[in-house]
Amino acid sequence: MKRIHVLFIIVLGLLLVASTGWGAVWMYANNSKVPEGVTVDGIQLGGMEVGEAASLLTKYTDQWEQQQTVIQANDADVSSDSRAWTLKELGYDADASAAIAALKKLQEGDLIDRARYRHSFEQTLSIDYSFEPKAFDKAIRQQWGWIDSSATTNATRVITANDRVVYTPSHNAYRLDVDTLRNQVNQWVEDSQTTAATNAADLTALGTRKLELPLPIKTVEPEVTLEKLKAEGIDRMIMSFTTDFASSAEGRAYNVTSTAKVLNDVELAPDEVFSYGKIVAATEKKYGYREAPVIQNGKLVPGIGGGICQVSSTLYNAIIRAGLDIVERRNHSLPVSYLPIGQDATFASGAIDFRFKNTTGKHLIIRTVVEDRKLTVKLFGTLPDNVRYDIESITTSTIEPTIRETVSDTLPPGGRLITQQGKQGYVVETYRTLVRDGKVVSRERLSKDKYNAQPTLVSIGKGTEPSSKLGPGAPNDAEQAPIIEDGVGTQAPSA
Repeated sequence: MKRIHVLFIIVLGLLLVASTGWGAVWMYANNSKVPEGVTVDGIQLGGMEVGEAASLLTKYTDQWEQQQTVIQANDADVSSDSRAWTLKELGYDADASAAIAALKKLQEGDLIDRARYRHSFEQTLSIDYSFEPKAFDKAIRQQWGWIDSSATTNATRVITANDRVVYTPSHNAYRLDVDTLRNQVNQWVEDSQTTAATNAADLTALGTRKLELPLPIKTVEPEVTLEKLKAEGIDRMIMSFTTDFASSAEGRAYNVTSTAKVLNDVELAPDEVFSYGKIVAATEKKYGYREAPVIQNGKLVPGIGGGICQVSSTLYNAIIRAGLDIVERRNHSLPVSYLPIGQDATFASGAIDFRFKNTTGKHLIIRTVVEDRKLTVKLFGTLPDNVRYDIESITTSTIEPTIRETVSDTLPPGGRLITQQGKQGYVVETYRTLVRDGKVVSRERLSKDKYNAQPTLVSIGKGTEPSSKLGPGAPNDAEQAPIIEDGVGTQAPSA
């Protein structure tokens, strides 16, 4: 290979000498100017002295790196200051060392080397432009990094003690959009590279070139905005209903209060179905239920959880007066003292639930208040001011009590003793009337309920003739499934 190189130089020298003579070869090899037509990234250098061309490239890259980017942060919610950086400070670099080295090589080596190099010199050279994104990001974040520490605040909704619905606005957070800013500066830098040739003769103008940009800020909304929260439709208290348990023993009062605590603040989405059984289960787990009278097969007996149906019944009355749809509801087998017949809702574990559907079209919040042995259920949501629902219960028939006789060893023959006075039963129909702007719009029957009569219990002496007023009576208690109303307990499976 070395031999071929030497041979090429000899041949080239002979050709030059043959065609131009040694003087011409000497002048060609020692030419101090850049060959005609040579450009560096569009900058015309042909015909310039090599040293002058190299100096021009050095000055050009220095001035190119001194171009400024001015960032203005003028968002009133964020900041109000500006900062200027040179391209060099932002991580941009222009390196002409390779092109300068190529130019200087025109004057290096022996006569033949210089002649050969000039003869094959590239017409187009380039400047090496580079960028370090980490330097860019560091510069911006050192100036405004505190913006990224801001945090969102969710909007809040509070229902006050006097039943006002109060909203507190949300607050946005802000984040530096460094990616967008970097892309904007990169585009400007690319444009400056293509326009550099027209400015090469005026390096001072190039160095004063400036880009002004607003600081791009991304707004981060909280998960819960005021608009989203208000869209749920909790506008006001739409219904309230109160029942009294002043005569209840401590166990029953405890059960009512505990269940009301768990029911408090339950929120239903549109069309969500509420199940009272879930409230009972949650209360039993959190507080436990105490002993209080329950209804089993039409009789008051000791049990666990007595009083829980006062909560479901109070809720039921608020629900029907707010116009919501009832999915499942059954009356007690006996009338209750705290409500008119036809307007109660019982519960029995595994057998009877109270369920309704939130048909308001918006969210619904249930609030409970227990004070002075009174239970109040309040509904908060959406209901037009010009709408109300009237409830009316009508007794359509009564059921006379039967007489149930048992033989007593302590009574003489013919003796009779009433040990329990019977009570009438009832058949009741309950209607709901929709009134809008004071005018009746519709009337619907909500339920037809039967309340069992309680038999008169009579003890008779041996040999006494049974009364002619005996009715069909009730089945033996042992033959009935042990349905426990108004309490908690395991129910026998249905037949």
